Amino acid sequence: MDRPEELVPLHYLRLPGRGPEDVVADGQGRILTGLEDGRIVRVSGLAEPGTPVRTEVLAETGGRPLGLELPPDGDLLVCDAERGLLRVSLGDGTVRVLADTVEGERIRFASNVVALPDGSACFTVSSRRYPLDQWIGDLVEHTGTGRLLRLRPGRHEPEVLLDGLQFANGCAVGPDGSFLVVAETGAYRLTRYWLTGPRAGNAEPFAENLPGMPDNIWRAGPDGPIWVALAGPRVPPLDLLHRAGPGVRRGAARAAVHAPFRPMGGVAVLAVGDDGRILHHLARRRSGFRMVTSVCAVGERLVLGSLWEPGVAVCAAPEAK
Repeated sequence: MDRPEELVPLHYLRLPGRGPEDVVADGQGRILTGLEDGRIVRVSGLAEPGTPVRTEVLAETGGRPLGLELPPDGDLLVCDAERGLLRVSLGDGTVRVLADTVEGERIRFASNVVALPDGSACFTVSSRRYPLDQWIGDLVEHTGTGRLLRLRPGRHEPEVLLDGLQFANGCAVGPDGSFLVVAETGAYRLTRYWLTGPRAGNAEPFAENLPGMPDNIWRAGPDGPIWVALAGPRVPPLDLLHRAGPGVRRGAARAAVHAPFRPMGGVAVLAVGDDGRILHHLARRRSGFRMVTSVCAVGERLVLGSLWEPGVAVCAAPEAK
């Protein structure tokens, strides 16, 4: 892999709460994100130099919002780690549960969601064994209990499209709607799932051996690249542990969930083309902003979110390739 380009920070904005895990941009360049106390906030003027920045609270989910998606109908789809898949009205803040069980099992850890042209919502479940506050346990144990689900219009129960994923996380739709790309954080890879065509219902590697752990992924539209946040670098001892037996991994996971955690100081994001080729690898080895779990592009700016930080970072976007 080529040497990473420098990720250039421009400014930082503290938010009225911690953990803006996912950041998405609307059609007016405003940033939406969810905080650990359950609030959904919208930030205006963040990527426009000289424009006053304004933050407003849109809703409160009553849980822990993670992945967000703005479907064409004007509402907001939210993956809530405690409540499942939600629909939030951006007009009055009304919150409605769309799905909180699958195959008779409570959805423990809904992670990220995308809207399909037919009105379906496809969303990921990172783990069937560990909740959000013990996420590191799943990565250490390497459970492979992540899922990709689809909730069709008018249905109350989602169907399972893919099972056995290694900490399923961000997802994005292909440019023509024929496939989905899903991040497998615990496997350092992106996986493609075909929705239409002769390979519909099948999955295949899309981008493998990534230089870090992919978290949320985002694209502005069919012409843009897929932006991938790398929540952490590759950890050789963890790779070695994943080759150990299930009992060893379970024991290590029990220790990991009780150990103090502090993310490493480096940050990185990728831009990936629709052929799975890495177009940009942007990184900063020493950064005061840590654990980048999401990235979106607004004009000539990248906005970074983090499960760890009490705010978002704005960086310079690279020149298009």
